[in-house]
Amino acid sequence: MSEFGLLKTFARELVSLETSARVPEPDLVMEDPEKVAAFTRAGREDGVMAPVYLYHCAQICSVIRPNETVVDLGCGPATQLAMVARLNPETNFIGIDLSDEMLDRARAHCKEQGLKNVTFQKGDITALSDLPDASCDAVMSTVVLHQLPNLRAFHKCLEAARRILKPGGGLYMVDFGHLKSERSIDYFAYQYADRQPELFTIDYLNSLRAAFHLSDWQKAAAVHFAKDATLYSTMVMPFMVALKSRVRRPLTGDVASSLLAMRKEMPVWHQKDFRDLAFFFRFGGLKCPMPWRSILRISSPEAGSVHHQALKGCRTERDCTRERPRPIRPGKTTASVEHPSSASKVCPMAWAFSAVRRSDQRC
Repeated sequence: MSEFGLLKTFARELVSLETSARVPEPDLVMEDPEKVAAFTRAGREDGVMAPVYLYHCAQICSVIRPNETVVDLGCGPATQLAMVARLNPETNFIGIDLSDEMLDRARAHCKEQGLKNVTFQKGDITALSDLPDASCDAVMSTVVLHQLPNLRAFHKCLEAARRILKPGGGLYMVDFGHLKSERSIDYFAYQYADRQPELFTIDYLNSLRAAFHLSDWQKAAAVHFAKDATLYSTMVMPFMVALKSRVRRPLTGDVASSLLAMRKEMPVWHQKDFRDLAFFFRFGGLKCPMPWRSILRISSPEAGSVHHQALKGCRTERDCTRERPRPIRPGKTTASVEHPSSASKVCPMAWAFSAVRRSDQRC
């Protein structure tokens, strides 16, 4: 990773007068089996997006309660949904997706984990026609809204979420924010392309290009959730944007201890990425529900854990990351290299943490 490259990208975004146009994703519904497989593989809890899913899981857990009904808009292969459902066995979840391929994988994933509190429906998240008004207690959606074709669909999705949500219900919707420069988008998309499946990297690039601008989020939030939720974005530049209701349940007991244990089991670099993502959101106004001191603490995975077993052949983190093939660009035939690292659709932003903050800083 080049810290100079990151700082140059930040500087470009801060001073640039350019406003890159939003480009909708070419495949608005992911049905291609190979693309679905690549997305699923990179996104599983022990995959490259592990720190991202854990961070959002903590945020979601703080807005839902036992004996409630929670709807996940665009659940995909249910990696995020299954994680939240496992930690909240007394809460009922409904996953909504328009892709049959994704729903098949989602059902299989939840069945594999023995989850009895999750059901799935095929549906359009801009309409939610099968769900009555004020029929759910909370709505969640993670890194999905950029797949909508246009601003009209974006507003319709938030309007539908508002319609099915009970008064005082919980809300957590998070996605990418659109960067000003195409060069910045390209930089983040390909910076760690050697560490994830090629199709995932291409999907990442398309996702960044399809992200809605922060101003779009601000207008939509003001129209549909003006009094019920607050809009946040990562500091320095809005690489990620989150719309969240007030905290409805402090993280305590089994949920809190499970989240802390899951983070502790992660490889060291995943723990750092979690900390860095929490840092960027914290200084954008959104605090992580987990104790800040525990977030700052980095520890080695315990012997016997999944991540510990995976690292047996590596003496240090550096040993596991020193071989880095050149990034893969669309049209190239170079094989992708899977790697147990922290690259993901979110973590490149978080890695800038090391370039702007001393490692011993405390907040």
